Amino acid sequence: MILQALNRYYERSEDMPREGWVRRGVDYVLVLDDQGQCINIESIGEQKKGKTVPRDLLVPAIGKQAMKHTNSGADANLLWDNASFVLGTGNKGQVKISSFIATIQEWLDSTQDQGVQAVVRFCSHIQSTPDSVNALIERFQLQEVFEKRDPILVFRFASDIEYVHARPAVRAAYETALTNTQHGSPLRGNCLVTGGTNVPLAPNESVIKGVWGGQPAGCNIVSFNARAFESYGKRERNGENAPISQRASFAYTTALNHLLASKQRVQVGDTSTVFWAEEPHDLESALPDLFGEPPKDDPNRGSDALKALYAAIQSGKFTVGDAQTRFHVLGLAPNAARIAIRFWETAPAIELAKRIQQHFEDIRIVHAPHEPEHLSLFRLLTGLALLNKADNIPPNLGGDVMRAILEGLSYPTPMLNLAVQRCRAEQKPTYARAAAIKAYLNRLNRRNKSQERYLTMLDPDNLNTAYRLGRLFAVLEKIQEEASPGLNATIRDRYYGAASGSPATVFPLLLKLKNHHVSKLDERGRKMLFRAFQDNKPDSYIGQVLEGVPNIPSHLALPDQGRFALGYYHQRQAFFTKSESATDNQEESK
Repeated sequence: MILQALNRYYERSEDMPREGWVRRGVDYVLVLDDQGQCINIESIGEQKKGKTVPRDLLVPAIGKQAMKHTNSGADANLLWDNASFVLGTGNKGQVKISSFIATIQEWLDSTQDQGVQAVVRFCSHIQSTPDSVNALIERFQLQEVFEKRDPILVFRFASDIEYVHARPAVRAAYETALTNTQHGSPLRGNCLVTGGTNVPLAPNESVIKGVWGGQPAGCNIVSFNARAFESYGKRERNGENAPISQRASFAYTTALNHLLASKQRVQVGDTSTVFWAEEPHDLESALPDLFGEPPKDDPNRGSDALKALYAAIQSGKFTVGDAQTRFHVLGLAPNAARIAIRFWETAPAIELAKRIQQHFEDIRIVHAPHEPEHLSLFRLLTGLALLNKADNIPPNLGGDVMRAILEGLSYPTPMLNLAVQRCRAEQKPTYARAAAIKAYLNRLNRRNKSQERYLTMLDPDNLNTAYRLGRLFAVLEKIQEEASPGLNATIRDRYYGAASGSPATVFPLLLKLKNHHVSKLDERGRKMLFRAFQDNKPDSYIGQVLEGVPNIPSHLALPDQGRFALGYYHQRQAFFTKSESATDNQEESK
């Protein structure tokens, strides 16, 4: 089903290369005269963020070597390749340049094109006089570049604008040879992707590049590496064990490589996630904006995408695409030389949009004015990681959270565990951690059909013991801060971990310390405290917080530690939130 959807995406797209061609980054162009002499080496790299990166060009793809070479050195590409094949440098240099010349003769022997003949003369001269390579590189002052890496090279005839492989006569000859090769394929069968019968089968799947953490040379989705995985006597290689036509294999691998290199992709933890629809659709560009970190030059992009999503759900219409268009989301993770399918979800666009909306409703929580209104998935997960670094996100967490969002499932338990652990380790519930805890608890309660619900902001009517103890801890900290302005450390820095895990061992001491702190309040401090507590006696507010709490428990389980953190966070935010938020709170509780 995944391969079929990718194949359909390729068929409807006009931006991807046709069969027999591939986009590859090219560094330099060797400009040749009619005698095959190199008269110039032009750099065609593009400047991006202060660095020179290869320019993507359409080049012939005669096999798997277009994406990944083997170690044989005998699998050259047609009229383009890295310097070791074109110039015969490095390990197995002579084998590689011989393969390069033989490939041209095999595929284009019937053409007398002037550009092709110039390339053959150039390579034949290099093959017969290997020492001329160093002189050529020195003449154009490229020694440092060629020592550091193996750049990709193409050719151009001096009098032309297009490259040799793009000359009309060369294209026609190549495509004719490609058709003859496919029809003459010794292996034919029924394609599992398209259903075609007696079609040429692909001997090997083209490699997939761009999966984060995967091998730089590329990985495979369909692959077999042992006889144990064969079935009914079919061989593991040459495409017999998983018969896919050459056309379909090229289509789905090209489509997936295109998606991984496009803006329809977002990295969530170790999971590379791509999005596409059965027809052009708003969500194809909106989902990366919703889940990824917004660019610095457009920090509101995620919030704008979320507003557009809400508007589309409310109206039942999208600007581009139908509400019932099938939408696909694929999560990929590296697994040695293979690619693991972390998750796969397909649903009508409007249904998927509603699930995404529910996620953002679940994580919505009161926050400081300087913090972003839109908490992207990237920012949510990095907020749970050690030192707030994406590299420290647990390997499977990103994919599991994404799957929960897209399929409407409960959030994974490790998300709650990590949020609570970071709160205890750093003695501080933060915006992202509180949002994650609220989202987890609310989804858990809905699944269990519980009436308990945690609001966006402080809920004075919530009688959960752990939630109220978290509020109490915030009140006691506030009293201490007002009694001793400018403190470098408060009770939170010393007692938060113990208070959230074993409250009975800490709160009796904290309540005694509170009396000492209240006695130190000056008139200004009392007024500030009274205004925050909306009463003229601090003790009465503490009584309100503890109302309905029969006793202070000796131990809080992990979910209750999350409720404690949420109560603390809500209460702290309430101290610094203007009173107009009360109206919003009442509306949310209806």
